[in-house]
Formats: sequence, structure tokens, C-alpha cells
Amino acid sequence: MPEAAELLRSVFGFDTFRPGQAEIVAAVAGGENTLAIMPTGAGKSLCFQIPALMRPGLTVVVSPLIALMRDQVRALRAAGVAAGALTSANSEAETDEVFDALHAGRLKLLYIAPERLATTATQALLARAGVSLIAVDEAHCVSQWGHDFRPDYLRIGPLRRAPGVPLAAFTATADGETRGEIVEKLFDGTPPRVFLHGFDRPNIHLAFAAKNNPRKQILDFATARRGQSGILYCATRARTETLARALAAEGLAAVAYHAGMEAGARREVERRFQQEDGLIVVATVAFGMGIDKPDIRWVAHADLPKSIEAYYQEIGRAGRDGAPAETLTLFGADDIRLRRAQIDEGLAPPERRAADHGRLNALLGLAEAQGCRRQVLLAYFGEAGAAPCGNCDTCASPPELFDATVPVMKALSAALRTGERFGAGHLIDILTGKLTDKVRAHGHDALPTFGVGKDLSRARWQGVIRQIMGLDYLRPDPARHGALRVMPAAHPVLRGKAEVTLRLDTIARPPRRPAVRAMVGEEDAPLLSALKARRRALAEAQRVPAYVVFPDRTLIEMAEKRPRDLDEMAAISGVGARKLERYGAIFLEVIAGAPVPEMHPARRKLAGRAAGALFDRLEAAQARLARGEDGTGKHLTCTRTTLRHIAERRPATLDALGRIPGMGGQKLERFGAAFLAIIAEEE
Repeated sequence: MPEAAELLRSVFGFDTFRPGQAEIVAAVAGGENTLAIMPTGAGKSLCFQIPALMRPGLTVVVSPLIALMRDQVRALRAAGVAAGALTSANSEAETDEVFDALHAGRLKLLYIAPERLATTATQALLARAGVSLIAVDEAHCVSQWGHDFRPDYLRIGPLRRAPGVPLAAFTATADGETRGEIVEKLFDGTPPRVFLHGFDRPNIHLAFAAKNNPRKQILDFATARRGQSGILYCATRARTETLARALAAEGLAAVAYHAGMEAGARREVERRFQQEDGLIVVATVAFGMGIDKPDIRWVAHADLPKSIEAYYQEIGRAGRDGAPAETLTLFGADDIRLRRAQIDEGLAPPERRAADHGRLNALLGLAEAQGCRRQVLLAYFGEAGAAPCGNCDTCASPPELFDATVPVMKALSAALRTGERFGAGHLIDILTGKLTDKVRAHGHDALPTFGVGKDLSRARWQGVIRQIMGLDYLRPDPARHGALRVMPAAHPVLRGKAEVTLRLDTIARPPRRPAVRAMVGEEDAPLLSALKARRRALAEAQRVPAYVVFPDRTLIEMAEKRPRDLDEMAAISGVGARKLERYGAIFLEVIAGAPVPEMHPARRKLAGRAAGALFDRLEAAQARLARGEDGTGKHLTCTRTTLRHIAERRPATLDALGRIPGMGGQKLERFGAAFLAIIAEEE
């Protein structure tokens, strides 16, 4: 295709197409509906930019990535191509410039976000602009089964139904199921021409490591690559800022980036990353998609990604220039709990949640790979049969394996015998025979499994349980704040019909820096997180600092003591009467995982006091005597306010009891003796 080759040279400065590009360009320029799955760094953008210059009229490029759109528009304009973008990050002047170019018919490529595309005004504008091609970047976003679903992508289908307007969709990450949904949603089920050009990025070194003082692991990894541009992904905004400061303290150029920052601050980070050498961006997944920087030398994950698709997308930002690049992904039991909880607590239908658990299982299988990681990764995307790559950590240092069938059976048995109500820490205490207060309180030292795992160290047991969580033999139950539940996949092992081989964790050296002490034990961490989330929501609604609701130490005590009712909640340090009245039931609901029975206001005023227990006994006696000793008398009761006064004042005589408001002669005769007897027993 001479015209395409000429544009490649004259506009973009390349002498030859990369493998697979030329045939995709020919199909798109020829007006064929096209779906191209190409590895990140393979040059997807040229596959629609060159056809846009070959075809008459306007090409609309739909992308969810503001940074990508801005980068590509700048590059195209620098190459002399009339291009513009309509995004939420535009200034008023930038938007006016794009509209002027559209009305004048000067624009060849218009980049637009799917949310903006969905508006009636935009669709009317495009109808007048003479659209001749629609290109959809990051097309996996149309799939509800994909890792980055964007609902407004579903509106692209109707737009392409204009006669003679072909659609070209591109993505780097789409398994078979996701590809099927892309075809259904974007192409109305009519199969496009599909180009599947593989997923392998052989220049990227793959590595995973179990968390063992993760801050030190990250600092060591980044320090060894001082002066190289890198991205460090974190699960939370707060973690990006903490690790950015830690890296800066080591003398590394590092900045944080997350969606909570002002748009101007985010744009400045993007600018610096594009323009500065050796800058490390510590970010949530809000950063990096579409950043057109070819010399990113490493990508690390301080926390486990959501899925293999997300992992592959994120590491794909390294080494786009084809030169060697490195990755490191840290993971641990807490990551597994977090990702499981995010799936289970989401609003997706059951079949979607099951599919998401399956995708997470695939990622955990990659993390715990016993052979070549790249083989596992490519097999997930349908590329089986590849030879060991020689460019991953498991090829360089094959893990030591052991027959873990018996230890796994012991761990599963411990979970079952404790009613599937506890997390890994408590199960390990039982297995290793550690007589903690919790073990003693629940009588678990009498279980057959108590002490049966003394042959393994606590660290070894942590590795075993983490790996069988990865195998989905044990799954954290969000309804029980992370307690481990035995899954059907484990049943053959329990019945002795399946064997289990696990990796031997090699964590042995003590960390150079002391590990930061956790606020609570492993067992209580999920509940503390849930309590903090509820506190944050309350504080944001009231526009007050979180500690005004409850300070951390109060939430920690709640997580550790797990009060069951308002009486026990009132005993928690920092829960005064006013806060008990305002927040008690709210936080009890978090702890119980379900709504708690409402307590009468009169009784609630006595919560946590000895008078509360006395009130309950008085109320029970009243119910028994409501129709007299023989059950045939006139129905009589005292109001709960009267009972509260009795419980608070504790009258010792019938005369004193008769002076309580609400105690008339009939009630005194019916209940007096019983009430005084109960009060005397309480003294």
C-alpha cells in the first residue's frame, strides 16, 4: 500500500511498519470493520492515524484516557496533522479552537471521551462534521467482563450505524470472553475482521515477590534503578503519597499521582514525567494509561492488581521502545482479602462476581507460578505452547516445591472445626499450638487440630495459607470480616482424592528496616478497615475531620473487642453517651455485618450502666406478671420510662417504689414485691 508507506515516512518518520501494522492499516483504510488486539508498544495508534489521513472527512477517536488524547494530539500537531481533543481537561480556549476547526472542516482527527460522546449535543455536532471513520481505543472498556468497564462505551454502537462509517477497535488486553462482548456491543454482533497479534512482550522481565516488609522491598528495587524512569502502582491514594515521600527520602526523584489531586497538579505530574529523565511516579491506576513515554524502564506494583488484564495493561507501559524493562509485583494475604472483598461487596450480578473471582484466581496463579511466568501469562490469553522465556524470575531461579497435601488438609480442617469464623492468624495459632487468649476463650486448644502443625514455622504456615487462598481453597468471607471459608475446590483435597504441590517460601532474611507495627492483628484488620470506611463516610457527610466521629484508638478497641450490643459498645473507650446515641447502632451494624435490633430510647439511656441490666430484669418480671401470678388478672404494665426510673433510683421499700412516677396503687400491688426482690438481689 504505497500511500500508507509514504505517510508513514513523511508524517511519522518511520521507514517500515512494525510486524502486523501494514495489514491492519490496509483493512481500516479500506473501510472494513476491524478489531485489532496488539500488545502494548506495538504501535496501535498508527493503525488508525494513517487511515485517518488516507480517508476523506473526519476520524473520531474514542478514548477513555485524557493523558493519551493530549499526548497524541500534541504529537500529531507537531507532525503537521490537524488534530484536536474534547476532554474535561480542556481550557475554554482549547475547546473553542476545536469547535472552530470542526465547523471549518479543517480537523482530520478528533479525540473524544466516551462520556462526552454520549451527549445529544456532541452526537448532533458529529453528524454535521462528516465523520468517515470511528476508532475506538482501549476497546476492552466496552466489556462488562473486562477489567476497566466504562458504561458510556455502550453508546458507540449506535453512532457507527451511519452508512459508510466503518469502526476500528483496538486493545492490548482481551481474553476470548471479552473479545466476544466487544464484537457484540460495538459491532452489533456482526463479526469484524479480527487481527490477533499476540500478547508477548519479550523485552519485559517479569517478577513477583511475597510481601516481606514491602516498603523495604520497593525502596531496594527502586534504588537499584536510580536514574531510570519508573511507575510504582499502589492500591490507595494515601499509599501513593507515603511511598513517594519514602522514595524521596532515599534521594530519588519521586512524585505522587492520584485522582484526588487537583487537575492542574495531575497535569504537572504528567508533564514532568514526559519531560524529565529518571522521575518515578507513585500512582493509583488513574495514571499511566496512554502515557506516550517510550523509555519507562520499570513498573512495580506495591499491591496486587485486580486481574491479569489490569496487570498486563499496567506493566505494558514499560519498555515501549523495545529495550529491556523490568517489573516487580508484591502480593500477600491482605491483597487477596482486599480483592475478594471488592468483588463480593460490589453491585455486580452473581455471574459477574463469579467471573471476577475466576480472573483473580488466574492472577493469583500467575503470582504463585511454579514454572515460567511468561508461559502462564500467555496461556491465559490463549497463547499456549511457548517455551520457557528465560526472562522472568522463575526461569532465573526456579522455586523449590514440596508436597503440601498434608499441611493443606490440616489448615482446611482447622478452618472447618472452628466454624469458618476466623482468619489466617488464628488458624495458625491453632495449628502451631500457640495458646493465645482467643484460642483459650473459644476452647480451640481442645480441638484435634491444636498443635498438629508444629513441624512448620509460623512463616511457613503463612506461605501455605496464602497459597491455598490463591488456589481458592480458602476464601475470605466479607460478611464475617474476612473469616476464611472453605471453598468447593478444596473438597477433593479434604477427601484425600487430590494432592497439592506448593512453593517453598524463601523469605528468611530479617528486613534491614524494622517493620511498621500494624494497628491491629491480622484477624481484626478487615473489620478495622470497615469501621474506618463508615467513619469516613460519616465525617464527609458532616464535613468534619474523621477523629471528631471517633479517634483511631476507639475504632481499634471496637475491632478487637467486637461489642455485640449498646451495653458493650458503651464500655469502649471514647464512646460517651452522646456518641453512643448518635453512632452506636451505626457501628454495631458494621461489626455485626447486619442491622442490629433497635433499642427503646429509655433503655438506650442506660446502655453500659449497671442500671441497664437491672432494667432488663425488671422488664422480664413485668412481662411474667402482666396478668398476675395466675395469669387471669387484668393486663397491667409500666412504661419503659417508669422502669428506667426504678432501675436508676433502686428504691428499697414499697413506699419509695410508690413514689416513682407512673407507679400507681394497682401496679404497686401487682409488681412491687417482685421488683423489690430483684433490686435487693442486685445490691
